[in-house]
Amino acid sequence: MKNISVRLVLILGALTAFAPLSIDMYLPSFPTLETDLRASSAAVQFSLAAFFIGLALGQAFYGPLADRFGRKRPLYAGLVLYVAASIGCALATNIETLIAFRFVQAVGGCAGIVIARAMVRDLFDHQASAKVFSLLVLVLGVAPILAPVAGGYMLKFFGWRVIFVFLTLFGIGCLIASVFGLQETLPESARNIHASPIRNALHVYGQLLADRRFNGYALAGGVAQAGLFAYISNSPFVFIKLYGVSEQAYSLLFGLNAFGLIVASQINHRLLARWKPDEILSRVVVVLSGFGLILLLMALTGWGGMWGLWPPLFAFVTCLGFSFPNMIAGAMAHQADRAGSASALMGTLQFGAATLAGSLVGAFHNHSAVPMAAVIAFGAVAALALYRLMVTPMLGTNAQVDGNELDVQVVE
Repeated sequence: MKNISVRLVLILGALTAFAPLSIDMYLPSFPTLETDLRASSAAVQFSLAAFFIGLALGQAFYGPLADRFGRKRPLYAGLVLYVAASIGCALATNIETLIAFRFVQAVGGCAGIVIARAMVRDLFDHQASAKVFSLLVLVLGVAPILAPVAGGYMLKFFGWRVIFVFLTLFGIGCLIASVFGLQETLPESARNIHASPIRNALHVYGQLLADRRFNGYALAGGVAQAGLFAYISNSPFVFIKLYGVSEQAYSLLFGLNAFGLIVASQINHRLLARWKPDEILSRVVVVLSGFGLILLLMALTGWGGMWGLWPPLFAFVTCLGFSFPNMIAGAMAHQADRAGSASALMGTLQFGAATLAGSLVGAFHNHSAVPMAAVIAFGAVAALALYRLMVTPMLGTNAQVDGNELDVQVVE
């Protein structure tokens, strides 16, 4: 039996929370940033897009480093970079400086995302890692609930710069916890320190891009996550401006959706005691696409107004609590000797899809909920198609590994 300490889950969960904290905490400050930095609304929005771009590109950088030098040294470097960039954001006097430091902040923060997934793969097999990722979603899901509320109060009482001061302290806390609370999970014998870094990285990424099963999980998870980011980036407009919901009520709705994601991830953890990850996924992708299409129908027809739109949106976000952990576990299951690179490429594909989704919503903006709903529906249907076409045919082959399932127990 393989035990997982609560400390391990909390630290890895915190490392994966850099993205939602760094995104959601400063969303309430957009109008203030326009005034304080004398910037246009489009420029302030681009500070968010720059963060997404940094997340997409930065992860590809850390993967080969994590496979070459171990997990902890690249993690330390990324966290130091995140802390420095957060200080730069707090001190920014114009929007151009803020955008530049937001990009660097993302490049630093994504080290935690890459390394956390790689460490889980180092320690656990397919079935067990799906359980661990479900637990990480529990920690990760708290961030979207608390971050907008905390950011709103910091903005109200102290100003927007304090949000980035908090993120600086969070980065320092994660660095300290990583130094003293995490063990290196990649042994020296598994590192290829003599290979040419660039040539080896390109070779490994080429192998991964040729791996049909890896790409099936990664792309299906990526387009589903694209729907999530379309919701995150456009829901303030839909609910606050289009339907007249107050900022406080919007925070409540946002938190309820995140709570649904958390609950689903913990139900998924329980289901994994009896079901294999792909047995759950094969059903979830169908349900996910169904709710995506219902959401689009409600947006096109306007039936029920906001209360016609929110239930299928809530159901879509909740279903991601079942799909995310199992998609990640499936993609990482067969990558023991290149887990860092696999984690990085998966993150790059997923956040690249998320960046594209946000751009599409903005490009087709028509003062309605249709662009957001259309991108979500497309992502959900594409996830179903990719999973059925690329993953399902492989499940009966000898590519299936991890014969011995681990019984995972959370211990103090």
